[in-house]
Amino acid sequence: MALDIIIAGGGRVGFEAAALLGDRGHNVTVIESDGERCDEMADEYVATIIRGDASNPDILRQADVERSDVVAGLTGEPGLNLAVCMMAIEMNPDLRTVARIAQRDQEEYEQFVDRTVFPEETGARTAVNEIEGEDVRTLADVTGALDILEVRVEEGASAAGKKLESVRFPAGTLVISDDDGERVARPETTLTPGKRYVIAVEPGVVDEVLNLLRG
Repeated sequence: MALDIIIAGGGRVGFEAAALLGDRGHNVTVIESDGERCDEMADEYVATIIRGDASNPDILRQADVERSDVVAGLTGEPGLNLAVCMMAIEMNPDLRTVARIAQRDQEEYEQFVDRTVFPEETGARTAVNEIEGEDVRTLADVTGALDILEVRVEEGASAAGKKLESVRFPAGTLVISDDDGERVARPETTLTPGKRYVIAVEPGVVDEVLNLLRG
């Protein structure tokens, strides 16, 4: 299911997270105060870009916070990230909130937000995991752009209940594990709804693969 996601901060972490989320079919809006950085992101066209202060309620309304599913504060300022999340949750109590922290002892922020991330240690993919939730998770930062994903098959998805040999995955896809995670997937492996599978995916086909497995 595609999520409506607001990311506060268009630096390296915010930009990489926005690009990954866009590849996975989500609707992403990035709020960034630096005009030059906004222009650079707009040239890449990975998300909707809003120039402004994400802690400003008017800017959050412009980003349609009341209809969004997730707000992620990914700036380099933990206090600002926390403030953005707390303000957003006041405007939309159903939001999932994710805040970037600068050091491990700031994990107590989780009493105020749903999840914290420390991307300096783990990379932007970990931030994406927390933004998306539990159904699709990147298992490793691999050299290059290749993603190793653990995906839960959704009931009603086009590939659900089918054997691998009958599913037309795009080139650049390799289903690695069986649903018990103990065997290598085989042509006769069935993609059972509710079960999780480990898949290697090239970035250009992530959206197509997730559509097959998640709908």
